[in-house]
Amino acid sequence: MKKVFKLSLAPVLAFSMMLTGCGTNNAANGGANTNAGTATDAPAEATAAPTDAPKSDIKVGMVTDIGGVNDKSFNQSAWEALQALEKEAGIEVKYLQSKSSADYQPNLNQFVKGGFNLTWGIGFDLGDAIKLAATENPDANLAIIDSVVDAPNVQSVTFAENEGSFLVGVVAGLTTKTNKIGFIGGAESPVIKRFEVGFKAGIAAVNPKAELKITYAGAYDKPDVGKSLAATLYNDGADIIFPAAGATGNGVFNEAKSRNKAGGTKVWVIGVDKDQSIEFGDDVTLTSMIKRVDEAVKKVSQEVIDGTFKGGITTLTLKDNGVGLPETSKANVTPEILAKVEEYKQQIIAGTVTVPSE
Repeated sequence: MKKVFKLSLAPVLAFSMMLTGCGTNNAANGGANTNAGTATDAPAEATAAPTDAPKSDIKVGMVTDIGGVNDKSFNQSAWEALQALEKEAGIEVKYLQSKSSADYQPNLNQFVKGGFNLTWGIGFDLGDAIKLAATENPDANLAIIDSVVDAPNVQSVTFAENEGSFLVGVVAGLTTKTNKIGFIGGAESPVIKRFEVGFKAGIAAVNPKAELKITYAGAYDKPDVGKSLAATLYNDGADIIFPAAGATGNGVFNEAKSRNKAGGTKVWVIGVDKDQSIEFGDDVTLTSMIKRVDEAVKKVSQEVIDGTFKGGITTLTLKDNGVGLPETSKANVTPEILAKVEEYKQQIIAGTVTVPSE
């Protein structure tokens, strides 16, 4: 079963709380409202989440991929969504942080066996673990971001990353001064490939003279690797880099900030998943390719609260406002370029422009 629901990008970022907490591999200490991490790791907001709604018996658990809950990317977006729902609906929410892929199955099982009404797996890498948990626990409700799991008790949420990446490719192609642009992926997967090929197509559509240099970090939790790869790309003349690599991409921002502070050629980073200008600033963030993971997590979790949850596939596209650019793009992107972005957006929605996905 495939269903599509409408999301709104009117709010640039629905949830602005920045987390610094780290999860543990203990269900009793898994969520921010249960002292996840140490006292110095978890801010007061994370250890005590007051609710505006009557207490509910619904419990929703979330298992991160190895990027972690504070990746400033899709894990963080998902957790912020659950925190907001906790406050609004009075439900109990917890997370478990995966230090390696070996943690996926036991983390999922802690929530499933613990009687949670919904268990989320955040990221493509959790697909096999979600499938096994769903098969072994047919009465449990599970959901996953960025992967399709064929099971009647799993809601799979995917995004048209290629369409949103095409639009930031248009921005990059029309903004670059050196005609050299970089892309840094995390681990190679169909999801990251959609980012790559959409970005490449967007650049080519408006600036066929621009050269795109593509590299992969092989990890989503290595900011030091991201910083090193960014240094190489910038040294080779790139003035814009688009990292689709989770927390690894944070290192790209760090490298760009250092270079801009030192002077010389102005360099930019294109954010991913969230409006990363909020975290890293307009001085280095050209724009961002937003995936509304936050709204998707809230929508599916609300279905559990309402008793309407069903397994199936939810695909969020440009037409559904599931991907796109934030309003803060106006800080650094000229009105002329934004008009060109809007032109391509409408063509993609109308089907007159087809963006490759692989």
